[in-house]
Amino acid sequence: MDAQVEQAIEIAFDPRTEQHLKAQAYDFLNRLREDPNGWQVCLSLFTRTPSPSEVVRLVCLEVVNNAVQTQRLDQQSLVYVRDSLMGYIRQWYTPGSTNLDSASIQNKLTQTVTYLFTSLYMTEWSSFFDDFRSLAGDASNIGTSNPAATVMYLRIIGSIHDEIADVMIPRTAQEQKRSNDLKDAIRARDVGKIAVTWQEVLSRWRQIDLSITEMCLRTIAKWVSWVDINLVLDSTVQNALLELAGRQGNFSADSKEGKARDAAIDTFTETVGKKMPPNDKIELIGYLNLGTIVGQLVASPALSHKRNTPDYDTDLAETVAKLVNNVVFDTVKVMDTDNVDAATIGKADELLQTFMPYLLRFFADEYDEICSAVIPSLTDLLTMLRKNVKSKGAQPSQYSGMLQPILDAIVAKMKFDETATWGDEDEMTDEAEFQELRKRLHVLQQTVAAVNEQLYIDTLTRVVASTFARLDSADDKPNWRDLDLAMYEMYLFGELAIRNTGLYAKSEPSSVASQRLLEMMAKMVDSGLASHPHPAVQLQYMEICVRYVQFFEHNPASVPKVLESFVMFAHNDNGKIRLRAWYLLQRFIRHLRAQLGNVAQNVVQAIGDLLTIKAELPEGRDDDDCSSDDNGQSIDATFTSQLSLFEAIGTVASTAAVPVSTKVAIAKSVIDPLSSDMQQHLPAARNGDARAALQVHHIIMAYGSLAYGFSDWMPGVKTGGPPPSEVSGEFLGASESTLIALEALRQSSDVRNAARNAFSRYLGVVGSQVLPQLPRWIDGLLSSASSNDEMAMFLRTLGQVVYGFKAEIVGILDQLLSPLLQQVFTGLSQPTSGTDDEIQLKELKQQYLNFVLVILNNELGPVLVSPANQGTFDPFLSTLTRFSCDPSDPQSARLALSALVRMTSIWGGTDIPLGSTQAPAPALPGFDSFILAQFAPLPWSLLSAPGFNAKDAQMRSVLQEAGQLQWIILRKAGIAYRDQLQSELRNLGASEEGIQSYMGSIAGDVMGFRKFFASFVQQAKR
Repeated sequence: MDAQVEQAIEIAFDPRTEQHLKAQAYDFLNRLREDPNGWQVCLSLFTRTPSPSEVVRLVCLEVVNNAVQTQRLDQQSLVYVRDSLMGYIRQWYTPGSTNLDSASIQNKLTQTVTYLFTSLYMTEWSSFFDDFRSLAGDASNIGTSNPAATVMYLRIIGSIHDEIADVMIPRTAQEQKRSNDLKDAIRARDVGKIAVTWQEVLSRWRQIDLSITEMCLRTIAKWVSWVDINLVLDSTVQNALLELAGRQGNFSADSKEGKARDAAIDTFTETVGKKMPPNDKIELIGYLNLGTIVGQLVASPALSHKRNTPDYDTDLAETVAKLVNNVVFDTVKVMDTDNVDAATIGKADELLQTFMPYLLRFFADEYDEICSAVIPSLTDLLTMLRKNVKSKGAQPSQYSGMLQPILDAIVAKMKFDETATWGDEDEMTDEAEFQELRKRLHVLQQTVAAVNEQLYIDTLTRVVASTFARLDSADDKPNWRDLDLAMYEMYLFGELAIRNTGLYAKSEPSSVASQRLLEMMAKMVDSGLASHPHPAVQLQYMEICVRYVQFFEHNPASVPKVLESFVMFAHNDNGKIRLRAWYLLQRFIRHLRAQLGNVAQNVVQAIGDLLTIKAELPEGRDDDDCSSDDNGQSIDATFTSQLSLFEAIGTVASTAAVPVSTKVAIAKSVIDPLSSDMQQHLPAARNGDARAALQVHHIIMAYGSLAYGFSDWMPGVKTGGPPPSEVSGEFLGASESTLIALEALRQSSDVRNAARNAFSRYLGVVGSQVLPQLPRWIDGLLSSASSNDEMAMFLRTLGQVVYGFKAEIVGILDQLLSPLLQQVFTGLSQPTSGTDDEIQLKELKQQYLNFVLVILNNELGPVLVSPANQGTFDPFLSTLTRFSCDPSDPQSARLALSALVRMTSIWGGTDIPLGSTQAPAPALPGFDSFILAQFAPLPWSLLSAPGFNAKDAQMRSVLQEAGQLQWIILRKAGIAYRDQLQSELRNLGASEEGIQSYMGSIAGDVMGFRKFFASFVQQAKR
């Protein structure tokens, strides 16, 4: 069997093996892993002399490791594995041995021994630590007489921490209890001996290999969080830590010296982070003399003289930064803890004052990783200061001097590095990381503002003003990084300046911050900054102008200048700037349209050359024939931004100051070329030319964007309305052009989507003139190719049309309702094959029901029962009754019941007084009997439907609607329903007293019975 296993492993991991043989070998090994006795063969192979090959030993050890880890072995088997592996270790890990295991074997062996420890330490292997310690040599020669065994010992105690004490590893409650028990046992039995071994190793750190010293320090750093610190930090360990941490010299971070030094600093860091009472924590930090250590490290050549050179030791800097972060973090935590004595607070304050320069030094480091290492403690410090201000109204005097250097450091860190090249594709990742850092720094700035708002205002004003002032200097002009910083801070400053009422209140600055920001805006606009060549500055300029557009409402003289700048940016050679300018120009114009009437034609002429649409397919296009050519701008992004230009033109032309003739001329100047282009491409698109079809799609989208710019009014909105009829006439032509394209390309989902988008926007510019086209729109947008999602979106828009034009739409709705409902019924009957389909089906159901309610609520109910729609009434009613009893979709059930309530109210006739024998007088002959037969049983059918859960929060609103249905039926059908309802309640098992209570409630107001019915059902279902 041994030979068979060995051969299978060799075959499986030999790259020259044929694939079918390799598959057989893998299958054999998988079965071996699952075999309850497979580990025995593998253990024998691993410990065999002479040894098999490296790969055989590693795979065999992995099988044994898996058997131990999964707890498939009984106690006797575990002891057998322990004895075999200890025999192997004693044989291989001896003084002077040259047959050392590879790193991968050592790692797997360590892991296996760790799993054996967790299973046997409490019972069968109490000598675990002594057994491995004895192999390492005595105190006088540990680390030199048998370094391999010393390394094995340190590896194992490090691995044991990872297995039972690493807080980052998730554990079940049972695993956590086992880990806690093991830690308690170690603390009671062996931790003292382990600590002595650490002391023995560190007392000889100058005589032994520094990699062993580093490993010893790493294990101390791990264990210190859960063992008695007094056992760890004796004078031997402390002296070694101080010496190792403070080592100077020309050694790299990757050298043994550098790694040992960093491990010593990490040990300090973990020691400081150990949980303990506040007084003990402050005493510990002072005892370790960390202020002196950090000061020496900061002053060392590696962190001072070499800081701005290629030899700067960033690993050391980040390691020391983490130590500073932990010290400040814990110091602040002590100071922010209630009931700490004054003496401890005083010592903590001294520590904070000592470490503040170091905190700011690493925070200001040019490397973002180093800066980020101290952000947590700086955040906590500022949070504490903010709480002090909030609770005491003012900051203690000793902290007042901290804020200015902190804020200065934050602002300085916001600046791009000197080596940064904005927009370079090769550095996009670095730039993205820097922008994430800026977001974190922004949070710190906000906290400073909360502590001392005036300091924040003055500092940012100074930064921006001093930078802008240098624009007029001949010798000290700011570079793009200076300007980007000033403008970025100016952009953020608005969060304070426009916090409540905006920049202005009654035509005056609303606050001190607003006043400062308005001064910044005036300087920025007047400085000619828009002509700066760097794209970062240009982009910030546009973003600021749009963010603080209120400034231009009160300073109209500045608008033409800025508008001219936007037009210039819209023609920029840099694709990122150009496309962003297209979008921001539209936003700028939309905000200020009332002031732009006199320049409308100028704007149209200035950007008219950018309106040429040239669709590009995503793949397989001719690179010489592309219009989205630069800076990685996607084709979709280019066209989406171009749509903003069409909207901008419509917006600027729509103002009251623009004469109607000019509005018509502008609309015509854009629509006619688009229509001509559509006519040219439609034949090819009809014949399957994908690029021509995409061009048609783009043209339709452009129509819609232009229309939205001209009017964002929608039917049903009481204020506003469509533009003058002369303008509407131009858009009727665009609508006709769109319909022709839709009828030709209705199988294209892209064209349908574009047409649906355009249709919703045509409504605002043509108003009720669209109604004669409505049957064609429905025919095109609700074709057999339409998805449920498309139908749902169109029904939502169609509901707006019905609501907005209810007076004019009756005849057309009567004509189109049956074909419309038949398309919807087809969609509702489609089987679903996944979550997306189910979501779309629910959305279609809800939009369909909302559409029905729009009809019923706007006195258009007669079209549902008109002669033209008699054929669809039964399937229509069937959908309502089916949906009303489906508890899997509570929203649709509620809407369906609402529709049934409304139908009963409309067609049930006048209300019959309760208790009267008056006969029903339905508006539709026989509707009273129809209600009793079809509608009355539905509430009870809902309660008996599979999956009904009365405790479901969504179901309560459904039950209230079902109760309202009963309430309205009683008032339309009278005594007949009263008797039927009482009989139904008796059949359900209700007592006479319960029936009387029920009938008394339904005789009251509708809101009261809605609540009663829901509670009645919930109690009955308990």
